[in-house]
Amino acid sequence: MKKIELQRVAPADIEARSMEIIGQELGDRVFPADQLPIIKRAIHTSADFDYADNLVFSPDAVAAGIAAIKGGCTIVTDTQMAFSGINKKVLEKFGGKAVCFMSDPDVAAEAKERGETRATVSMERAAQLEGPLVLAIGNAPTALVRACELIEEGKMAPALVIGVPVGFVNVVESKELLLTMDTPHIVARGRKGGSNVAAAICNALLYQASNNARE
Repeated sequence: MKKIELQRVAPADIEARSMEIIGQELGDRVFPADQLPIIKRAIHTSADFDYADNLVFSPDAVAAGIAAIKGGCTIVTDTQMAFSGINKKVLEKFGGKAVCFMSDPDVAAEAKERGETRATVSMERAAQLEGPLVLAIGNAPTALVRACELIEEGKMAPALVIGVPVGFVNVVESKELLLTMDTPHIVARGRKGGSNVAAAICNALLYQASNNARE
């Protein structure tokens, strides 16, 4: 067996070392100070440096997200995977919570009856929630389109929309729709994204809000 030289890194230092490597590979590129931790965490979770170019931030999007977290917001995800990836211990310290309606039997039943996706119905459920709201959409463009419609109709006013669905059908179009709106947003332009990226962006905001506390 060929001998491979491995870096000796203590388990507790792996993330920090990863972030150092990401910083080195970004080289002399300059990003806004509040956006850089989000860009680096998206790269960290995906090993994809395209996020240095395709993440688009509306003015004050990061500040709006942090303010919502500190105000005890509800983060609504469009997948259980994104829900699972969010650091809920930190979120709960601010009085917030994360929810995902996708597995609710009544959501599934309503979606089937109406001929809609569960993601569409989930956004309608999110619109009924009280208090500050952050949408973290990493999978379903139908969720993002419905969220934009609800915002346009005045039925939903999220503090921040994280629009990073992944795929091919209406993915690019749903993101471009969000980019036309005044609602604070963070968008992964193009086809790339995913539930892991949505959760990573949420965690980057949580860690900024908590001075990097992890629990």
